[in-house]
Amino acid sequence: MTTPSLKIGFIGLGIMGAPMAGHLIKAGHQLFVNTIGKLPPAIAESSATVCTTQRGVAERADIVIVMVPDTPDVEAVLFSEQGLASGLSKGKLVIDMSSISPLATQDFAKKINAIGCDYLDAPVSGGEVGAKNTTLSIMVGGPEAAFERAKPLFELMGKNITHVGANGDGQTAKVANQVIVALTIEAVGEALLLAARAGADPAKVRQALMGGFASSKILEVHGERMIKRTFEPGFRIELHQKDLNLALATAKTLGVALPNTSTAQQLFSSCAAHGGKAWDHSAMVRALETMANFEIGGKLPE
Repeated sequence: MTTPSLKIGFIGLGIMGAPMAGHLIKAGHQLFVNTIGKLPPAIAESSATVCTTQRGVAERADIVIVMVPDTPDVEAVLFSEQGLASGLSKGKLVIDMSSISPLATQDFAKKINAIGCDYLDAPVSGGEVGAKNTTLSIMVGGPEAAFERAKPLFELMGKNITHVGANGDGQTAKVANQVIVALTIEAVGEALLLAARAGADPAKVRQALMGGFASSKILEVHGERMIKRTFEPGFRIELHQKDLNLALATAKTLGVALPNTSTAQQLFSSCAAHGGKAWDHSAMVRALETMANFEIGGKLPE
């Protein structure tokens, strides 16, 4: 059965938004797009209609997807003078696929619901590679009926699609994901640094660990990055810092201690202080190497 063509708005055509929008266009949907900065060539050459304001997107589309960097960006897209809210009409659906504050998300959802529209928070994990390969994990918060309405679109962009619960719960799941990723990067970095400093071949140590209980996607992908020194960003340190700030701010509000998340954030801050905001987050290991005065793959002191 062929999925009918839908009128979809897409706001935010960055490193992940552009390929995500591209998959929707390829599937035959009519897209109305808006972004900050230069329009990606693949989108410019497609059938997408470019709108000069977010309001224009909301007026033309029945479902609007937002994919921007941070909480203030989403708030501006939704509620600025020419924002989405000013162009929405009853029955439309807003899907925020950015990674932002769970608490702010609940407030945004209430304001959009007051207009007569549904709201889903649907942050993603998988980075640029996942966005390009349609293998993103998508964590969704919001009403069940709205989730079912959006699910065919999510299936064009990702693989592991989970309706977590109410509005804000999708963002909570993403924050939890980023805590686990950061702490695992830190663990892999410590382990490989220790092995290399002890004189073992870190590549062979990684290979051995991949067959045991310590195996993980981060050991597989980011462990290799650490060994090969390939820190071009798949996911920038500054973006992971933003996500950990969300985790720590939410934890503070809830009275929850996240001691190791705080440590991981300080390691990212050390990298940023050395010019590494745009490094891949696997480059957290560089902060550990600085403290050890030894680099994975470096020469052992005589």
